[in-house]
Amino acid sequence: MPGHIKLIKGAVDPDPTEFLLPSLEVKRADQQKVYDAKKSVWIPDPKSGGYREGLIESGDLEDPASKCLVVVGHEKFTHKAAEVGKVNPPKFEKCEDMVNLTFLNDASVFWNLKTRYQAKMIHTYSGLFVVVVNPYKRYPIYTHRVCKIYLGKRRNEVPPHLWAIAECAYRNMLQTKKNNAMLITGESGAGKTENTKKVITYLAMVATGSGKKVEKKVSLEDQIVATNPILESYGNAKTARNDNSSRFGKFIRIHFTQSGKLAGCDIVSYLLEKSRITEQQEVERSYHIFYQLLQPYGDGICPGGLKAKCCVSDDIYDYIYVSQGKTSVPSIDDNEELEYTEDAFTVLGFAEQEKFDCYMLTAAVMTFGGVEFKTKGRDDQAECESTGPDTFPGKAAALCGVDAFKMIKAFCKPRIKVGTEWVTKGQTCEQGQGAVGGIARAIFDRVFKWLIEKCNDTLIDPTLKKCNFCAVLDIAGFEIFEYNGFEQISINFVNEKLQQFFNHHMFVVEQEEYVKEGIDWVMVDFGMDLAAAIIMFEKPMGIWAILEEESLFPKATDKSFEEKLKASLGKLPVFLKPQSKTDKNAHFAISHYAGIVSYNVTNWLEKNKDPVNDSVVEIFKSTSTCELLVHLWRDHPGQPTTAPKDDGKKKKKGGGGKTVSSVYLVSLGELMITLHSCEPHFVRCLVPNTHKKPGDVEPPLIMHQLTCNGVLEGIRICMRGFPNRMLYPDFKARYAILGATEIASSGDNKVACYALMDKIEFSRDRYRLGHTLVFFRAGALAFLEEKRDDIVIDLVRKIQGQVFKHIKSKTFVKRRDQRELIKVCQRNFRKYMALRDWGWFVIIQKTRPLLGMPNPAEELLLLEEKANATYGVYKEKVDLKEKLLAENQIIEEEKKALIKQIDSEQGNVSQYHEKQAKISAQKADLELELATEQENLVKTEQKRIQATNDKKDLEQETVTVKKDIADVEVIIQKLEQEKTNRDHTIKSLNDEITNQDEIINKLNKEKKHISENGAKSSEDLQGATDKVEHLMNVKSKLEATLDELESSFEKEKRSRGAIEKERRKIEGELKICQETVAELERSKKELEAAIMRKDNEMSGMGSKLDDEQGLVGKVQKSIKELQGRVEEMEEELEAERQARAKAERQRSDLAREMESLGERLNEATGTTAAQIELNKKRESEVSKLRKDLEESKIQQDATIISLKKKQQDAIAEMSEQSDLLSKMKAKIEKDKSQIMAEIVDVRAATDEVGRSMASAEKSYRNLLATLNDLNKKVEECGLTLGTMEGSKRRLTAENADLLHQLQELESNANLLVKTKSALVAALDEQKSIADNEAKERVALLGKYRNLEHEADGLKEHFDEEACSRENLARQLNKALVDADMWRQKYEIDGIAKAEELEMARLKLQARLSESQATIEQLNSKLLQLEKSKAKVQADVNDMSVQLDQAQILNAAMEKKAKQFDRIVGEWKLKVDGLSMDLDTAQNETRNVSTELFRVKNAYDESVLQLEEVRRENKSLSNEIKDIMDQITEGGRSIHEIDKIRKRLEAEKMELEAALSEAEGALEQEENKVLRCQLELTQVRQDIEVRLHQKEEEFASTKKNFGKALEGMQMALEAETKGKVEALRMKKKLEADVMDLGTALEHANAANAETQKNIKMIQQRLREVQARFEEESRAKAIAQDNLIAADRRCNTNQNALEESRTLLEQSDRNRRMIEQELADTNETLSDQTCQNQAISGAKSKCEQEINNLGHDLDEMTGEAQMSEEKAQRSMVDAARLADELRGEQELAMMLERDKHLLEAQVKDAQNRLDEAEQNALKGGKKAISKMDTRIRELESELDAENRRMADAQKNLRKSERHVKEMTYTQDEDRKNHERMQALIDQLQGKIKSYKKQIEEAEEIAALNLAKFRQVQGNLSQSGERADLNEQALAKMKAQSRASSLGPM
Repeated sequence: MPGHIKLIKGAVDPDPTEFLLPSLEVKRADQQKVYDAKKSVWIPDPKSGGYREGLIESGDLEDPASKCLVVVGHEKFTHKAAEVGKVNPPKFEKCEDMVNLTFLNDASVFWNLKTRYQAKMIHTYSGLFVVVVNPYKRYPIYTHRVCKIYLGKRRNEVPPHLWAIAECAYRNMLQTKKNNAMLITGESGAGKTENTKKVITYLAMVATGSGKKVEKKVSLEDQIVATNPILESYGNAKTARNDNSSRFGKFIRIHFTQSGKLAGCDIVSYLLEKSRITEQQEVERSYHIFYQLLQPYGDGICPGGLKAKCCVSDDIYDYIYVSQGKTSVPSIDDNEELEYTEDAFTVLGFAEQEKFDCYMLTAAVMTFGGVEFKTKGRDDQAECESTGPDTFPGKAAALCGVDAFKMIKAFCKPRIKVGTEWVTKGQTCEQGQGAVGGIARAIFDRVFKWLIEKCNDTLIDPTLKKCNFCAVLDIAGFEIFEYNGFEQISINFVNEKLQQFFNHHMFVVEQEEYVKEGIDWVMVDFGMDLAAAIIMFEKPMGIWAILEEESLFPKATDKSFEEKLKASLGKLPVFLKPQSKTDKNAHFAISHYAGIVSYNVTNWLEKNKDPVNDSVVEIFKSTSTCELLVHLWRDHPGQPTTAPKDDGKKKKKGGGGKTVSSVYLVSLGELMITLHSCEPHFVRCLVPNTHKKPGDVEPPLIMHQLTCNGVLEGIRICMRGFPNRMLYPDFKARYAILGATEIASSGDNKVACYALMDKIEFSRDRYRLGHTLVFFRAGALAFLEEKRDDIVIDLVRKIQGQVFKHIKSKTFVKRRDQRELIKVCQRNFRKYMALRDWGWFVIIQKTRPLLGMPNPAEELLLLEEKANATYGVYKEKVDLKEKLLAENQIIEEEKKALIKQIDSEQGNVSQYHEKQAKISAQKADLELELATEQENLVKTEQKRIQATNDKKDLEQETVTVKKDIADVEVIIQKLEQEKTNRDHTIKSLNDEITNQDEIINKLNKEKKHISENGAKSSEDLQGATDKVEHLMNVKSKLEATLDELESSFEKEKRSRGAIEKERRKIEGELKICQETVAELERSKKELEAAIMRKDNEMSGMGSKLDDEQGLVGKVQKSIKELQGRVEEMEEELEAERQARAKAERQRSDLAREMESLGERLNEATGTTAAQIELNKKRESEVSKLRKDLEESKIQQDATIISLKKKQQDAIAEMSEQSDLLSKMKAKIEKDKSQIMAEIVDVRAATDEVGRSMASAEKSYRNLLATLNDLNKKVEECGLTLGTMEGSKRRLTAENADLLHQLQELESNANLLVKTKSALVAALDEQKSIADNEAKERVALLGKYRNLEHEADGLKEHFDEEACSRENLARQLNKALVDADMWRQKYEIDGIAKAEELEMARLKLQARLSESQATIEQLNSKLLQLEKSKAKVQADVNDMSVQLDQAQILNAAMEKKAKQFDRIVGEWKLKVDGLSMDLDTAQNETRNVSTELFRVKNAYDESVLQLEEVRRENKSLSNEIKDIMDQITEGGRSIHEIDKIRKRLEAEKMELEAALSEAEGALEQEENKVLRCQLELTQVRQDIEVRLHQKEEEFASTKKNFGKALEGMQMALEAETKGKVEALRMKKKLEADVMDLGTALEHANAANAETQKNIKMIQQRLREVQARFEEESRAKAIAQDNLIAADRRCNTNQNALEESRTLLEQSDRNRRMIEQELADTNETLSDQTCQNQAISGAKSKCEQEINNLGHDLDEMTGEAQMSEEKAQRSMVDAARLADELRGEQELAMMLERDKHLLEAQVKDAQNRLDEAEQNALKGGKKAISKMDTRIRELESELDAENRRMADAQKNLRKSERHVKEMTYTQDEDRKNHERMQALIDQLQGKIKSYKKQIEEAEEIAALNLAKFRQVQGNLSQSGERADLNEQALAKMKAQSRASSLGPM
C-alpha cells in the first residue's frame, strides 16, 4: 500500500505529524524563499520536461502574443507570454488545497505537488479532488492513531488525507441517508487498488457493529482480503509499468444498516481485459493463474497432483496463448501465490468439485492455444490431424468434459440455420483459430464473473437489513499510449463520461455556494464543456452507432468503417485528423478533455463482434460432464440464435446485447445512473516516476497524468469562478493595514470592505462580497499581498530608523557631554596652574574650611529660649486640661440627670436588648448549620477517596484480565505453530513417498539399462573421462581468464572513481579561483577609490598609501594561493601519469594472457585432430550433442553480450567524464582570460599611482623651504603621531566592540519588544486594579462620614447595603443553580461548588456582621451628638478615632475580600481539574468497557479457532488414513505401517491434549469475563447510589441557605424599624434641646463651632462624592477603552504575527544595511582618525613625502614581480591543460586497444567452441549421464538458492523486527518520562491545594476573631450609650433646676 507502514502487534503507532503537516522549520524555510511579486515567473524547462523559476525582464504577461525575456541564473530565455506563469507568494508554499493558490497555472500546480511529495506529504486537495501520489515507501499514515485523528472530523479541520474523504462520505451517508461513492482513477501502478483497500479498512474500523460477531468468522476487511488472492490470480497481470496490475475495474459497495453498522459488501467488475488471454506484448504476461497451475505446490493439492488433473506439462512454452511475453516475474513467487489461492478457495467455502472444475477450465483455456488446423483440399477447409488423448485437442476436450472429435468437428464445420434447415459451413484455418480463441476468452470471462458472484455470496449478511451504501469505484484512468485501439477508446469514453459527471457535480456545488452567499453570478454548466465529444459518441450516427452498424454487415471491413466514420463525423470540430508521432498508421483523432488522441481502427470490427461458435457452445451445454461449464453457459441460447458475447471492455452482461459495444454501453449507462444517484467523492492517483524511487519525480509523467485525470480540467473550471475565499474576520485582520479607517467606518462588513477596496483602487470585477465570505478571482490576492507588503516593509524600515536613532543618540549625548566636561576640566586646570603660586590664593585655600563654623554659646542660648517657650506652652495646656476635666465632670453629672429623665419619660431600651437576643439566636443557628455542612463536607471527601480506591481496584482487575487474555493468545499461537509443524510433517511424508516411488522407478530403468549396455559403457567411460578432464581443464582456464577480466574491470572502476574525485577537486579549486577573482575585483574597486581620494585630498596621501599597501598584500596573498594551486595541479598531473602507467601495465598483462590463450587453443586443436578420425562413425550422435552445445553457446554469447554492454556503458561514462573535463578546461581558460583582464586593470591603476607620485614629488620640492623651519618640531609631531596611531587602533577595536554590542542590543531589542508588550498589559491591569481599589476606598470613606453626620447618608448606606445583599442573594441563587446543574453531571465538581458556597456564606456573614456593627456604632454616635450639646467636641474626637479604626478594618476586610476572591478562583480551577479527572475516569471506564468488549471478541475468536482446530484435526485424521492407504499401495511392510500409525496416533493424542488445554483456558477466560461484567455492574450501582446521596445533600444545603437568607431579611427589617424609631426620638430630643437653649449659652457657643466644623466636613464629603462619581464615570470610560484596546491588541497581535514573517524577509536587508553601516562606521572612524592625524602632524607628513616616494617605487617593483608570477602561473595552467588533453588521447587509444583485445578474445572463444564440438563426438552416453547428473546438481543448487533466499528474507524480517522493537522501546521510555512528569505536576498541584486550604482556614479564624472583636465593640458602644443617656438626663435635671431657681 502506498504510504502504509507495517507494525508489530502491540507496538505503539508512530507519530504521523511530519507526513500530514509541514513542520515549523519547513514553514520558516519556505518563508525565506527569494521572491519578487512582480518579476518571479515560471518557464518551461526542456531538459527535465518540468519548469524552472526565473525573473522576467521585459514583456507583458497579459498579452498572450507578446514575447517575454526571462533571466534564470546567468542565462536569458525568450518565451511567449502564454508559456510564462507567475509564481505564488511564499505564503502559499505547500498549500493543502491547490484551488486556494493565487496563480493557478500548470507550473504552480506541479511545484506544489512536487514540494509536498518530497516533504513526505502524499495527499493534496485540488478542489473536490484529493490527489494521492504513490510514495514507493511505507509511511505511518494508515494506522489506528491516524484513524482517531480523522474520526468525526470535517474535511477543513484536518490535513489532507484519503481517510478525510472517506469520513466525509460515511458521515454524509448517515446524515442525508443518501448513497455515497468514491471514484478512484489513475494509471497502472499509481496505487488505485491499494487506496481502495485502505478506504475499506477505514470504513470497517469506524462502522464495525457488534451484533453478529459470534456468527461471523472474520471481519469484513478480512473477508475482502480473503477474496483478494482469487481476484488477483484471475484478474491481475504483469504490465510494462506494474508487475501486479489489476486488469479489470471494480465497483465495491459496502452496505450499512439504518444505524451505520456494517451489513455486508458486494463487488461488481467492469472492463476485464480479455484480449490479454490470447495475446501479450513482449514485456508483459497473461493472468497469474495460468502460471500458477504449473508450480510444484500443486502436486500436493490432490492425488496425482494438480498438473496431472489439469493435463498440463511442466513447460510453459508448450502453451502459445500464455507464453508470448514474459513467463516469470522476479517480484512474484507463483508457487507461493498458488498456495494463497488454494487457501482462499478453502476459506471462502468453495466445494472441492467447484474448485477443481475452475482449475480445469483455466487449464483448458491454456490448452486451446495448442489446437492447430491444417488446410485440406482446394476449398481451404480446416481440419485437425489428430484428436487423441495426448494431443492438445484431446486434452482440451477432456478438461471441458466433451468428446474431442465432436468439438473439433464443431470448430471446423459449425452448423448454421438457413431458412428452416440446418447446414454445415466449412471454416478456414484462420477462422478456426479465431473461433478457438473466442471460446477460450469467453470461458475465462465467465469463470471470472462466476468467481465474483461466489465471493459476493460470502460478503453479504442476509440477516441484516441494508439501508445505504458507500461505494468505491476502482477503474483505470484516461489512457494515451503509443498505439491506441478499441480498448483505449472504450476506457477513454468511460473517463469522458466520468469527467462530465465531475464537471456537472462541480457546477452544482459552485452554484450552490454562490447562491448561498448571494453574489452576482451568471449560471454556467461546466458539464456542457464535454458535451461535443460525448454527443459525437452517442448520437444516432455517432461512433458507437456506426461501429454497431458495421459489425452487423458480414462484408464490412476496417477500411469501410474508417470511411464511414470520416464521412459522417469528419466535419465535427472534435473529430480531427491523426496527429500521433508514434503511430504513423493512425486513422483519426478525437479531441478529449485530456488532449487529442489518435486512434487506429485495425481489427475493431472483429473485436466488437467477438464471435462465439454456437455449435461448440451447444456441445458444451448438452454433452459436457463438467457441471461448472454447463452452469457458465446456462444463459446462452445455444444453437438456435447467434448472440455475440462481451469482450474485455464491457462491464456487465447486458440484457439483449449482441455486440461488445452494445453491452458496453448498457453497462456504462447503468454505472452512470448509479453514480448520479450517489453523492460523489473524487480521488486521483499519480505515478511520480517510472523507476519506483521514493521522492523522485518525472515532470512530463506527472503533467500527463494531471491532464488525463482531469485535475487541470477542474482547476480550469475553478479559474472561471472565484477560487480564493476568505471569511470577513480573517480579511479584516489581515488587510486592515491597507485602510484601518475605512474598515472601522462601518459596522456592515460589505460597506467596510467596499470602502477599503475602493481606496486601494481594486477593481470590483476581481472580487465579490458574500454574506460571510469575500470571493476573489485567480491572482487577485497577489495584488492585495503586494500592497500589504509595501506598507509593512515601510513600517518596519521606519521602526528600524527610530531604533537606530535612539541607539545612536545615546552615544552622541555621551560624547558631547564628554567634550564639554573636558573643556571645563582644562579651563579649571589652567586657572589652578596660574593661581597656585599666588599668595592670596594660598591664604584663601587655607581659610576656606574655617568659614561658616557655628558658635557654641549662641547655639546654647537659642536652645534655652526654645525650651522655655515650649515649657510655657506645655504649662498652659496642663492648666487648660485640669479646667476642662472639671467641666467634664459637671457635664457628666448633667448627662446622668438627663438620662434619668429620659428613662422616666420614654421608657427603657429593652427592645434593643430583645433585638440583640434575636440576632445572637440566629447566629447560634447559623453556627450549627456551619458545623453540619462541614461534617457533610468531610463525609463527601471520604466518599470521594473511597471512589478513587475503587477505581484503582478496577484498573488492577482490568490489568489482570489483559494478562489472562495475553496468555490465551500465546496458547493459541502455540497451537497454530504446532498445527503448522504437523502440516509440514505430513507434507514431508508425502514428498518422501513420492520420492521413494520415483527412485524405485529410476532404479528399475537403470537396472535394465545397465544390464544391456554394461560392456559398452565400460569401454566408452575411459574415453569420456579423458575428454571430461580435458574440458574441465579448459573450463578452469576460461574461468581464470574471466576472473582476470573481472579484476581488470574492477580496476577500471576504481580508476574511474579516482578520476571522479579529481574532477570534484578541480571543481572545488575552480570555485576558489572564482572567489579569488571576486576578491581581485573588490581590490580593484578599492584601488580606484584610493586614487580618487588622492586626487581630491592631497593631505591624506599617507593613509591612502597605507591602504594601497594593504591591498597589494592581499594581491600577493592571492598570487601565493595561485602558486599553491599550481603546485597541487602538478601533483594531480603526476598522479594521472601514474594511472596511465598502471593502465599500460594492465594492457601488457592482457596481451600476455591473449598469447597464453592462443597457445592453449593450438594445443586443443592438436589433440582434437587425432580424435576426429576415431569418431567418424558417431556423426549421427554428434548432431544431437551439437544442439546442446549450441544452447551453451547461446548462453555464452548472452554473457559476452552482457559484458559488452557493461563495457560500453563504462566507455560511455568515461566519455561523459572526458566531456565534463573538457568543459571544465574551457571554464578555466575563460576564468584565466578574466584574470588577465583584471591584471591589466591593476597595471593601469599602478600607472595612475606613478603619475600621482610624480605630482607628489613636485609638491615636495615646493615644500622643502618650509621643511627647514619645522625641523625642531619633527620629534614632537612623531610622538603625537604615535599616540594618534595608538588611539586609532584603540578606536577601531572599540568600534568593532560597539558594532558587536549593537547587534546584541538589536537582538535584545526584539526580545524586549515582546516582553514590553506583556509588561505593559500587566502594568495596565495592575493600574486598573489600583484605581479600582482607591475608588472603592474613597467611596467607603464617604459612606462612613455620611452615616456619621447625616441621617440621609445613613439611609443611602442602608439602601446600598440592601442592594449589595440582593446582588449577593442573586449570586448565591445562581451559584446554587450552577451547583444543581453540575451535580447532575459531575460528582466531584459538586463537592467543589459546596466548598465555594460555604466560602461565600462565610463572606456574607462577615460582611453582614460588619454592617450591623457599623450601623449600631453610628446610631450610638448620632444619639450622642444630638443629646450631648456640652460635650460635642469631645464626642466628635472619639468618633473620629473610631472612624479611623473602622477605615483600617475596612481596608483589612477589602484585602481579605480580594484574598477570598482569589481563593474562590483557585477553587474554581480546582473544580475544573476535578472535572477533568472525572472525565478521565469516565474515559477509563469506557476503555474498561471496550476492553471487556475486546475480551468478548477474543473469546469468540478463540472459540472459532478451537472449532477450526477440531476440523483440522479431523482433516489430519483423514489425511493420515490416506497416507496409510498410499503406504500400503507402495509395498510397505506391516511393521513400518504399525510404526507410522503409532507415531501419528501419539501426535493425535498430543493434539487432543493441547485442544483440551485450550478449551480449559477458554473456559477460564469466559469465567473471568463474567466476573468482570458483574464487578462493572456493581461499580455502576455504587456510583448511582452516591450520586443520589449527593443530590439529597445538595437539596438540604439549599434549604438551609434559604432559611438563613430569610433570617437575614427579618433581621434587616427589624433594623430598619429601629432606625425609624431612633429618628422619631431624635426629633423629640431636638425639641427639648431648643427649650433648653437659653440655659446653655456656653454650650450653644461650643455647639456653633461644632456645627461649623460639621458643615465643613459635609462640604468635603460632597466634594468627595462628586469626585467619586467622576471617578466611577471615568472608570466606565476606562473599561470601554480597555475593551477597545483589547480588540486593537488582538488585531495588532495578528498584524504582528504577519509582520514577523515580513521581518524575517527583511532580515536579509537588515543584514545588508548593517554590513553597509559597519563599512561606513569603519570609513568614518578612519576618516576621523586621518583628519586628526593630518591636523596634528601636517609638518611631519610633508617631511615624509620623500620616503613615501621611495616606498612607491618599491611597490611598483613588487607589482611587476607579481605580474610576472601571474604570467608564469598562466603558462603552467596551459601546460597542465595540454598534458590533460594528452592523457585523454592516451585513454582513447587504450580503449581502442581494449576493443581489439576483446575481438581477439571472441575469435579465440569461437575456435575453442569448435574444438569442444570436435572433442565431444563420441561421448554421447557418458555425457548424457553427466548431463542428468548436472541437472540434478542444478536442481539441488536451485533448492539451496531458494532456501538461502528464504533465510535472507527471514533475516531481513528479523532485522526489521529488531528495529521496530527498538523504536517501540524508545516510545515506551518517552511515555514513561511523560507520565513521570505528569505525576510530578499532580503532586505539585496537591501541595498547592493543601496550602490554599490552610490559608483559607487561617482566614476563617481571623474572620471569626474579628467578628468577636466587633461584637465586643458593639457591647462597649452600648455601655457608652447608656452612660451618655444618663449624663444627658442629669444635664436636663440641672437645666430645669437652674430655670426654676430665680423664680
